[in-house]
Amino acid sequence: MSQIPDYRQNVSLKLSQVFDEIGVNEKIVLKRRRLRLLDESLFTKTLQLHDKNVSVYFLGSRTEGTTTPDLDADMDCLHCEQDINVIPDWVEWEPGVTTLLMIQDETVSPGYCLLQRLRADTPLPVNDVLNEYFYRDRRGRILLKNTVINVSSFDGAVRHGPAQSTQGIQGRRDIDFVTAFPCKLCPVNNIQQGLDGWPSTDMKRYCSRAGCFVVGVGKKGSEPEELEWRISTSLAERCLMFNLNITQIRCYILMKMILKTFISPLFQDSISSFMCKTVLLRCIANTYAHEWRENNLLTCLTFCLSTLHSCVVNELCPHFFIPENNLMAGHFSPDTKPLILEALQYVVNSNGRALLEIHYDGLGFRLESKFNVIFGISTQAISIRMSGYFLKETDVNIEIFTTMLLLRTQNRKHILQVLQMLLTYIFKLHRKYLSSQRQDKIACTLIAQQLCKTLGSVLACSNIYLHGNVSIEALAWMSFGLNSDVSSGKLKLASVLYCVEDTINTEMILKDIEECYDLSVVEPVCSCLKFLAKRRGAFNRLSFHLNDELTLLKHISAFCVKFLPCEINCCPNELQYEIFRSTQEDLAYRGEDDWMDLAVVDSLPYLYFLQYKTYNSLRRHEDKQRALSNLAKTIDEEPNLGHRETALNLLGQCMEQEERHNDALRCYVRSLQVRRRNNAAKIHICRLLSTLINH
Repeated sequence: MSQIPDYRQNVSLKLSQVFDEIGVNEKIVLKRRRLRLLDESLFTKTLQLHDKNVSVYFLGSRTEGTTTPDLDADMDCLHCEQDINVIPDWVEWEPGVTTLLMIQDETVSPGYCLLQRLRADTPLPVNDVLNEYFYRDRRGRILLKNTVINVSSFDGAVRHGPAQSTQGIQGRRDIDFVTAFPCKLCPVNNIQQGLDGWPSTDMKRYCSRAGCFVVGVGKKGSEPEELEWRISTSLAERCLMFNLNITQIRCYILMKMILKTFISPLFQDSISSFMCKTVLLRCIANTYAHEWRENNLLTCLTFCLSTLHSCVVNELCPHFFIPENNLMAGHFSPDTKPLILEALQYVVNSNGRALLEIHYDGLGFRLESKFNVIFGISTQAISIRMSGYFLKETDVNIEIFTTMLLLRTQNRKHILQVLQMLLTYIFKLHRKYLSSQRQDKIACTLIAQQLCKTLGSVLACSNIYLHGNVSIEALAWMSFGLNSDVSSGKLKLASVLYCVEDTINTEMILKDIEECYDLSVVEPVCSCLKFLAKRRGAFNRLSFHLNDELTLLKHISAFCVKFLPCEINCCPNELQYEIFRSTQEDLAYRGEDDWMDLAVVDSLPYLYFLQYKTYNSLRRHEDKQRALSNLAKTIDEEPNLGHRETALNLLGQCMEQEERHNDALRCYVRSLQVRRRNNAAKIHICRLLSTLINH
């Protein structure tokens, strides 16, 4: 290998090809960032509709695009409490706002601060200890303890530093939630521009406007540890990472792979990925931009590793924005430091050969195959799968966030209150849409579409109850949600029309849905259940080739169909049982499954069920039997159904109407095998047995 002419350039090019194959390329990095920022906006808008003055940020590798499938980075979610104002100086004080003064004196570790509570009516400090989360220090200052973040902890979360982590939930990625307070101060102005003027003036200006956060964790071992708050420059760091080129991103990922392969297994937590990021940013600032190119990747990596080696030797790794904060202080024991240095030196001296030992994403094997010509793979195969994964994750988030909003209407006792609440949500979204940038506009549109179809259905339910028909206003609201995805909006409209016995228009809408629902492409989307789903190849390919999220949702995603209890007049009798699925005993086994208060069914089986009922009303026997057959086939063959037990309950009732009572009973028994508790199948079995006995 070392005899190849222009060895380092050749290895660099082969290495760049490998990264392109495993999805670390410009197209996938940009797609990943765009969809994660959309998720961020969806979450923020949903919480703000809940009257919570917060902003949500998805930070770290999964948003930056600096991870791979095997590195499997966790999701870092930061909740910024906008009701709290952290100020660096008294001149920033504002009346009527909960204000904390940032204190950085000789008693505080570099990169950390104390938070002193100020009065809201006048620019003076508070003199009373308000509760157990405040502490009066020797100087008489009332300081906020960082343990206050435990107040917002949630069930099942594990505390790790400033974060609360959800771990081990099947079908869901681990998430680290961090509660933070915003501060307009950003130490980015302390950074001198390096060679080639990096970071640029525009980047520094953006970082300065972004400000920083304070998060609830103190320096380990410091005297006032529970009083210290760490200063986080996450948004400034994200700005710099978003401005890296693809070679710089690949270099950072290689550093993390080397860390996990050669360092972490023996010396866990000695060198962090954040230290690697800091070293990378320093190296970029100290080199010329033209050096960071694909055919120079190995040289760039060697330079970064040599710099990291020097940092470990000196036990000095200054924070990029706060140089006084030494990230490596106290990280190495006298026993482990020589071994860590030896491992780093081994990789540096190997001249790239050590990379063959990296098993993450098959990097070593793929790199070796580039020289031996023994292995070939479509350069887009992994990128295509990743694109589908990113879109499906966003689809599920849309379901999660809109379901949160719908469930909040459950405590409204009157249908008019539900209507008022949904209207308030939609008008708030409209106002936010008008004042937002592109990504926020998309988020507002996606949420509003989901709410409009529910608002129209609730209004139609009231119309049916009072007048026996559906108003033009209700149909107009539902029309705004028709294209929220392939099917769920249209299915709600078809359900409403079926309930007012408008079978002709019902049949037309169902026919249109069936034509649009390409079984080889469209992916069912359900956020209610936590299971791992295998995506269709065509879904992945379209996700890869198209970048318009609204178009993708309209053509290749099918959300569940949800009915609130106050929509009961808009869903067929057979589905209404699902609202009453739980006995008093079952309620204790629900956990966090609040969706069980709704009637929820997957789009495809509901399509075939409505066709069965509609064709039965139209006395079209062959079409009715075809729909029944499709319903049974979907239940048996579609792997990604979220509510298979509900589909089986609908099929069982169809079998009853066909007077196939044994088949109906088998459906209900299968349904109970899928979900033993909180299942309307129990009602159907009792009802069916009573019918058989009495007749």
